[in-house]
Amino acid sequence: MISGRIGKQVSTNCVQKRFGRCEMTGRFAGKVALVTGASSGIGRASALAFAREGAKVVVADIVDEERDETVSAIKAAGGEAIFVQTDVSKAAEVEVLIDKAVQTFGRLDYAHNNAGIEGIIAPTADCTEENWDRVITTTLKGVWLCMKYEIPQMLKQGGGAIVNTASVAGLIGFPGLPAYGAAKGGIVQVTRTAALEYATAGIRVNAVCPGGVRTPMLQRFKDLTGQTEEQMGALDPMQRVAAPEEIAEAAIWLCSDAASFVTGVPMPVDGGQVTQ
Repeated sequence: MISGRIGKQVSTNCVQKRFGRCEMTGRFAGKVALVTGASSGIGRASALAFAREGAKVVVADIVDEERDETVSAIKAAGGEAIFVQTDVSKAAEVEVLIDKAVQTFGRLDYAHNNAGIEGIIAPTADCTEENWDRVITTTLKGVWLCMKYEIPQMLKQGGGAIVNTASVAGLIGFPGLPAYGAAKGGIVQVTRTAALEYATAGIRVNAVCPGGVRTPMLQRFKDLTGQTEEQMGALDPMQRVAAPEEIAEAAIWLCSDAASFVTGVPMPVDGGQVTQ
């Protein structure tokens, strides 16, 4: 687990470096994990973390330009991984994704439904219908579609664990992000609903709610607003943004047996932002 003593300039490569040096720990040996939005940022960190723990990993993303970096890093450390290009907003592609995971590795034990977009930053009255539909369809519908096809497979196996990437924007208000906030708030609610529905079936469903994280999305915010990383980090009591690996470690914990009595939780991983 990443230490709480990490300083303000956490390297986004810290877990990759650790992953490359370490033997597979075996905590998830024989298990299969799926991560969407896994070509970069939190998704890539999550895929690497699952592999580090011994899981075979299905790497999914709508774009494949960077897929080799994630899959290659896993294979270089002795792990197993495949890439499946997937638009999570399309049911047929999500169904193919799950089928491919099972055809390749025989099962599906863990899913980190992480894919999502932020859309255009604009006040509610200036948010276009096109932007609203695009963000809701990709970010919220995408998570629901993934669960729609993951859950039946997990039911066949007698259980599993799902983690959805929500956001602090789904827990508190953020001016200029009406569609994104609605989508992430919806993820929190669909997470709670699914957790209740399948609690006795051996399937746990939780969400991570990141604050500011050093990802391509954060860079887009910086480019658009002109804010520095330090200014963005100042929103949090810990006075910094997170490394993607810190969010991935929370997702890994929620999937692990250490969290066996945890379900339906939207877990803030935000440096204390929502406690203010």
